[in-house]
Amino acid sequence: MPSSTGHAARLALAVLLFTLAMTPVAGAAARTPTPASTTSWTAQPVVSGFGTDGGRPYFYLEGAPGTVLQDRLSVTNSGRAPVTVRLRGADAYNAEDGGFAVRGGKGSTGTGAWLRTAAAEVTVPARTRADVPFSVTVPMTATPGDHPGAIVVQSGDRSVGVRVQLRVGGPTLAALTVEDVTVSGRTIHYTLVNRGNAVLTPRLAVAADGVFGTLLRREARTLPVELLPGQRVRLSEPWRDAPALDSVTVRLRVTAAGGAHSEATARAVFVPWAPVTGGALLLLAAVAAGAYAYRLRRSRRRPAGDGDGGWSGPSSGDQQHFGRRHLVKAGAES
Repeated sequence: MPSSTGHAARLALAVLLFTLAMTPVAGAAARTPTPASTTSWTAQPVVSGFGTDGGRPYFYLEGAPGTVLQDRLSVTNSGRAPVTVRLRGADAYNAEDGGFAVRGGKGSTGTGAWLRTAAAEVTVPARTRADVPFSVTVPMTATPGDHPGAIVVQSGDRSVGVRVQLRVGGPTLAALTVEDVTVSGRTIHYTLVNRGNAVLTPRLAVAADGVFGTLLRREARTLPVELLPGQRVRLSEPWRDAPALDSVTVRLRVTAAGGAHSEATARAVFVPWAPVTGGALLLLAAVAAGAYAYRLRRSRRRPAGDGDGGWSGPSSGDQQHFGRRHLVKAGAES
């Protein structure tokens, strides 16, 4: 019978072999490729110390033509691997829905063309922040007013635009118009145009009156749009309780800071086309049925063999015979 000492030795050896089989080899683990971790980075105007609390939402620079303005961009890499970003300046504009968008690499003629970063490409180590200086040289020919732009920060497929609000010294003009008001179904469409040289945040009031009185009253409210100078956007206003049958006058009034205001109207006729079309078809069907019934009654009242429905006098042959008989009778009497 095997001793207890030998049995314990064999059991310890089996446990050791199992442990070695389940533990990865250090060299093999180092050679095994692993998917790269997702790099996390942010870009914003530089703040004192680390973190984003109390930071600026965008750059605001102001100066007269011919001045050079300076600031710093902060790129923070919170990931576990270094990240390389590319930097460039770009002009800003309003997208079709009114959102903030930036020009491509060669489409800038304003702030994007006047902006220069200290480096076009920066590598930020893991869990590190890099502050990149930049400058904006305002040309002597720059027009007064707002010149919105951005610093575009790009790494791989990810791109971030940090807004630069540049105001060139001089008189500013706030001018806003509302145009092309149309009503389509239960939606009011309109176009806003910034005709001044200052960025505007418009407010909109809506009213609609029908044949029998007021249909809609909406007090002025701030739109979620920042309208840049020289830009136009096409927007819409829902009208869920639009009338089913009425002739309506819709009136839009827009205002903005600096005394900008405009008003426009549009007329719309609401007709329930489905019921109207159905009623018209029923009416046509009733008229057709009545005409058919009338013709059927007339055809049943005609004598048999009488194709034209009445007597039209003797035929030409009968008239000739009748004339000869009349002449013979007159001669006999004479």
